[in-house]
Amino acid sequence: MNSLRVMNDIVELRQYTLHPGARDTLVDLFEREFVTGQEEVGITVGGRFRDLDDPDRFVWLRSFPDMATRERALHAFYGGSVWRAHRERANATMIDSDDVLLLRGPGLAAPSTTGPVVATICHPLDPAAFADHFERRLRPALTAAGTPAQAVHRSEHAENTFPALPIRTDADVLLWFTAGRAPLLPDLSTRLKSAPQQLRLGPVGAAAPEA
Repeated sequence: MNSLRVMNDIVELRQYTLHPGARDTLVDLFEREFVTGQEEVGITVGGRFRDLDDPDRFVWLRSFPDMATRERALHAFYGGSVWRAHRERANATMIDSDDVLLLRGPGLAAPSTTGPVVATICHPLDPAAFADHFERRLRPALTAAGTPAQAVHRSEHAENTFPALPIRTDADVLLWFTAGRAPLLPDLSTRLKSAPQQLRLGPVGAAAPEA
């Protein structure tokens, strides 16, 4: 499936900076309470990850069919009993929870294996031109190298109708995920505002983070 042409969901990629040593506390609470709590109000909870290069960072995704559903579902969850019961403990683990990209794409389900996942985030100078370059040149090259791009997403610029949770308005990105090793990328300096960011992520179901 061509993820750039079939952009079906509103997706949040959320990166949390946590107090030192607090990540396992948040992961345990998240898995026990917040996955089913969100799904019960219509939120699709996707992959949840430990950042393998930062012991104090937790990364996860959730998705909605459209912005109207997002607004209703977020009001229901954050105004509901599950969040009220556990918010103080969850918030106590966090230094910052505002690094949130609002995207269009297929989302990314929780991986069925414990191997690493890499998220590659690009900030194009010309988003439309880079999307075309990605499809014509970069995606085939990644596939040929054995690191095919999965779950490709682009920024969604709709108004944030749930302002209690900020989203980044300074970013216009194209990002994708790769199973296993980080993809080797060609020189993209003439097409991007900055070097691509690659997040090495370990699914929370892994027995231990991989080095």
